[in-house]
Amino acid sequence: MDEAAGVGNPQFVAARVRLGFHTQEEFAEAFEARARELGTPLGISVRQVRRWESVRPGWPNRAARDVLVELLGTSLEGLGFVRPSRPSGRRQRPAASEDASEEPSSARLSALRDALDEAARTDSLLGPRESLPRALAILADIADAAREAHAPLRRELLLLGARAAEFAAWLYRDSGAAAEHTAYWHDRAVEFATMGGDGALHAYVLLRKAQAADDDPARMRDLAHAAHAGPWSLPLRPRAEALQQEARALALTGVRGDPIDRLLDQAHEAIVAAPPPTGPATCTGPLGDAYTLERLMAQSALCHRESDQAARAVEEFRSCLDTATFGPRDRAFYTAALSGALADANEPDEAARAGLDALAIAAGAGFGRALAELHRTSALLAGHARRPAVRQLHQAVREARIPAPRPAQPPSAPA
Repeated sequence: MDEAAGVGNPQFVAARVRLGFHTQEEFAEAFEARARELGTPLGISVRQVRRWESVRPGWPNRAARDVLVELLGTSLEGLGFVRPSRPSGRRQRPAASEDASEEPSSARLSALRDALDEAARTDSLLGPRESLPRALAILADIADAAREAHAPLRRELLLLGARAAEFAAWLYRDSGAAAEHTAYWHDRAVEFATMGGDGALHAYVLLRKAQAADDDPARMRDLAHAAHAGPWSLPLRPRAEALQQEARALALTGVRGDPIDRLLDQAHEAIVAAPPPTGPATCTGPLGDAYTLERLMAQSALCHRESDQAARAVEEFRSCLDTATFGPRDRAFYTAALSGALADANEPDEAARAGLDALAIAAGAGFGRALAELHRTSALLAGHARRPAVRQLHQAVREARIPAPRPAQPPSAPA
């Protein structure tokens, strides 16, 4: 196994996330509560949880072992721990590399970058359920390495931490988790970017926060505007994305006509003026390299749908889906959005067929945003339930057990 593949202890992270402990703080509290129930008062710190989620988690003491197995319902080996071998003969002093943390190196930074990029590639194909435990393990490793590193490597680790935290926020959002988990990791990403002194990355996370503010269009508008108009300079591609996001927010707040068109025109100008991508887009590459003209056009269709221009949105979605090369997640989402636009345009049979196409891509991987759009479309088509195609979509949505979108909640600050 190469170093990148072995980053962190994803088995431990997967076990705690599976049981609903989405942060290390939550797990530490649950550990202490279970220890009390077992009659073994024992507390652990978040730092100890980070150690257990690192590349070298060590072997827990007897009391901790009992609580871990009882709480997580898995053997120690199943949690990524390696039982120490029995000593033979004279006891030897551990080597320095086993007894203390090594000073982080540029090679370690490179391995963490590679691991994060690989987690993002996995997500784009298989969805957030496969990638979330690995992303959280990588984050734990980055945080530990940043604490031990000296400048300038520390700054590079902090900025990588911002990328990883923003990615974790995306995974939680796409998996349909409670909004506070997305908010927590967005806030951590802002913190990392600020400590690393990167204004453009700070602004980029504000854009991502805007995209997650579906339940608060005014907040979406203000965050998107701050991302492209604040005291920093966004590269042209993410600037175009922020302008488009502000346009969508305006549509959601009820604005129509020229203000939206002006923002979309500015976004188009920024994309056309942007230098070409340096290569295949990666999680740790140049900001916004994945934002292309085709993606802008598809998201412009979202704006037009939200501003009650359903027929125009249908035409734009179809054009993009026919001519652009989208990955599985994006194709699922834009096809689901096309389905909704067709429903808005009173084309129920076409809407149902597009919805089934989107569901075929999204259901297996659990692409949450596409599934939420399909739930929305299914509700829009309730008045056409007697039509065979619509009935087929309703049944497929039920069988896929797509959860209803969560009700709007006020923003929550992390503890």
